[in-house]
Amino acid sequence: MTILRAFVVLLGVGCALGLLHIASVIGFHISFDPDEGWNAAFTQLVQATGSPYPPAHSLLTNNYPPLSFYVVAAVTRLTGDAIVAGRLVALAALLATSGGIFAAMRIMACSPEASAFAALFFFAAIGLTSDYAGMDDPQMLGHVIAMGGLILILGEPRTPRRAVAAAALFVIAEFVKHNLIALPAATALWLLLADRVLARTFIISGAVFALLGLGLFKETFGFGLLSVISSPRVYSVALIWQGFLAWLPWGGPLLLGAGALYATARHDRYALFALLYAVFSVAAGLYFLGGEGVDANALFDADIALAICAGLLLDVLRSPLARLTAVALYAVTLICGLWNMDANWTDRTFWTDPMHEEREAAAREIAFVHAAPGPAFCETLAFCYWAGKQPEADVFNLAQVFRTGQKSDEALVAAISGKRYGIIEFETPETISLTPQISDALRTHYRLALRGDDGFFFVPR
Repeated sequence: MTILRAFVVLLGVGCALGLLHIASVIGFHISFDPDEGWNAAFTQLVQATGSPYPPAHSLLTNNYPPLSFYVVAAVTRLTGDAIVAGRLVALAALLATSGGIFAAMRIMACSPEASAFAALFFFAAIGLTSDYAGMDDPQMLGHVIAMGGLILILGEPRTPRRAVAAAALFVIAEFVKHNLIALPAATALWLLLADRVLARTFIISGAVFALLGLGLFKETFGFGLLSVISSPRVYSVALIWQGFLAWLPWGGPLLLGAGALYATARHDRYALFALLYAVFSVAAGLYFLGGEGVDANALFDADIALAICAGLLLDVLRSPLARLTAVALYAVTLICGLWNMDANWTDRTFWTDPMHEEREAAAREIAFVHAAPGPAFCETLAFCYWAGKQPEADVFNLAQVFRTGQKSDEALVAAISGKRYGIIEFETPETISLTPQISDALRTHYRLALRGDDGFFFVPR
């Protein structure tokens, strides 16, 4: 057995164990990320009104494209729980994206071992560097749709019909998650370098589909999608640097691998595509990281591109020593990611009784919210969702509009002063002080009733 095949088998076993753990916790009433309750709130809105967008006067802000909420709402009819439905969709999309990477690599004439390595490496990247594996979030659903577009455009014969269909899938992916710009941009440039006639077909088709989508959106909802996704957000170059440094221990070795691919196979058409995709995805990811609250998902396109680069590099290396060196580089990356995991995977209870303490704490806090009379104000919207309370506000986006001066805090101050909420939950002391006026109103009219593992719970005085 070659070193690459042995490593792929070992990596496959690790990914299978990771998948087993993810599947074991997917139904837990624990908020894996604040975005889970946020996504569930707008899935609920789809179920109630047919639209994922709240009224203009609402304290909720939906700054995402609409399609994922309809998909999750459909699955919720089967599960009865929007957060669990979103997790199932995300996990299925992660598996399908990994499978799409394998299929794309095989179209690029890579060996089964190198193709499997790229697919498994991406799966491991999501599990080891983020909490998005099986998390209720639309990012991975967008990636799998875009991966379908990539498979179409790579396939032979490369016809205008394929280019049009690929452009349609890329646009649909954008209407799931609007940060998926790197892959279509890299594809367009790659086609321009290889076949300008086909590139024009692809680019014009994409532009037409995008305009049609924007027009349909405005006709359906009464306002423009660009106004939705351009909601106020604090932006900082310091956040770019901070996010890049957090990603670099994982991404650094992958960038070295991409550099080695450039040195050895830059004239190969598929290597050129992968390198263009890597450049676009890293650049786009760094740009998005400048927005406050942006998470590791900003660099998922980079993870896909660099996994493809890794597979291509392992496929083109002919020297046993060079291949062994490359495998060692990627192995060290995986070991470091495993070592830095938040959860203690070496503990027996990680496998036999996962998240036992977290489940107990979350159950107490959800029950506390449920028992409170009247409406509830939750920063962790999953608490309100599982407690059977309607979502009232989106704390993160409220903080952004208050800090950028786009909206006054008067309505929320009045609601708190009037003791509208039977319970108010904030995640951290920092978010309790949304504005000095909100902090004063909370201190005057509410008291801290519970300091839980996941938040601070206030009730009226």
